Amino acid sequence: MTRDEFNAFCGALKSATNVIQWGNSSVWKVGGKIFAISSIWGEDAHQKISFKCSDLSYQILGEVDGMVPAPYLARAKWMQVQEKDAMSDDDVKGCIEDAHAIIAAKLTKKLRAELGL
Repeated sequence: MTRDEFNAFCGALKSATNVIQWGNSSVWKVGGKIFAISSIWGEDAHQKISFKCSDLSYQILGEVDGMVPAPYLARAKWMQVQEKDAMSDDDVKGCIEDAHAIIAAKLTKKLRAELGL
C-alpha cells in the first residue's frame, strides 16, 4: 500500500481527519484521537504503517514476520507494518478499519453523536 493509497483509504472513513506531524508522518484521527499513522523514517527510509489494535490482534500480529510493536505506542497496543509484504493491502485496510472503530468507540457519546458515528 502506497502512502497515497493509505491516505485515500483513511480519508474515506467516517469523520476521519489528517494532519502531518512528527517529521512528515501522515497521522489520521477520529474525534481528535489517532487511529493510524504512515511514516517514513529509519535507516531504510521506507514507509511504515502503524495502527491501534485489539488485545487479541496485537498478540496475533506480534507473531507475523515484518510486523513489530509500534515504537512509542506499543504499550497502548499499536502494531507497525515494517515490511511491505508482511500483510496484504486488504488485511492492512481491515486493521485500519478496526483501529478506527476501536478509537471511535472510546469517544464520548456526545462527540460520537456530533461526528455522526
